[in-house]
Amino acid sequence: MMRRAEISLGIGGSITGAVLLVALLSRFWLPADPLRLRIPQRLQAPFGGAGGLGTDAMGRDLAAQLMVGAWNSLSVAVTAVAIGLVLGAALGLLAALKRGWIELLVLRLTDLLFAFPAILSAIVLAALLGGGAGTAILAIGLFNVPVFARVTRAAALGILTQDYIRAARLSGKTGLRLAWDHLLPMLAGGLIVQATIQIALAILTEAGLSFLGVGITPPNPSWGRMLADAQTYLARAPHLALLPGGAIALSVLGFNLLGDGLRDRLDPKGRR
Repeated sequence: MMRRAEISLGIGGSITGAVLLVALLSRFWLPADPLRLRIPQRLQAPFGGAGGLGTDAMGRDLAAQLMVGAWNSLSVAVTAVAIGLVLGAALGLLAALKRGWIELLVLRLTDLLFAFPAILSAIVLAALLGGGAGTAILAIGLFNVPVFARVTRAAALGILTQDYIRAARLSGKTGLRLAWDHLLPMLAGGLIVQATIQIALAILTEAGLSFLGVGITPPNPSWGRMLADAQTYLARAPHLALLPGGAIALSVLGFNLLGDGLRDRLDPKGRR
C-alpha cells in the first residue's frame, strides 16, 4: 500500500509540478506572442520551419498558446475549487454541528445544486451574464459546493462522536470554536485530497466550457478553445488537436495520481 502511494505521489507530483511550472513561466516568459498572426507560416508542423511546436491556422505559435492556456485553465480550476471548498466546508460544518432543520436545509440545498451540472449552469449564466472566465469559475465553483459540503458533513459527524469532542464541549467549547480547534484540523487532510481530485475535474470542465464557447473567450488562449479550432484541420494538421488534448489529459492524470497518493498517505488505515 505504501509503495503504491509513493509511486502515485511521485508521478502525480512530478506531472503536476511540471504543469504548474509551465503555467507560472508563462507569466514571465513566452517563446513568442501567442496572439501574433503569421499567415504565411500557418499550419506549420511541430519542429518545422517555424520552430517550436508549430503554428495554428492563423500562424500563431502553439507553444506560447499552450503555456498561456495552462495558466488560464489552472487559474480557473483552482479558483473555482477554492470557492467550492470554502463554501462547501462551511455548509458541511454547519450541518454537522446544527442538527435538525438546519441540517435538512443544507442537505436540500446541496441536492438542488447537484441537479445543475457545471456545464448546464455555465450555459445558463452565459445567457444571463455573458461568457468568460468569471462565468466558468462561478459555474464550476457552485457545482463543487455540494461535493465539499457532503464530504465535510460526513467526516465531521464521525469526529463528533469521539470522546475528546465530548470533553471539549463539557469545557464550554461550542459552534465556531469547536469547529476551528478540533474539526478543521482533523478534516484538513481529507479536504486537501478531495480538492486535488476536484481540480482535475475542473480542468476537464473548463476545457469543455471553452470548447462550447462559454468559458474563456477568444482571443485568450485556452486548451478547450484550441481543440474547438482544430476540428476543421484534423486531417491536415492533427497536431492542432493532439497538443492541447495531450496537455489536458496529462494535467488531469497528474492531479488524479497526486490525489490518490495523498489519500493513501494521509489515510491512517493505509499507513498501518
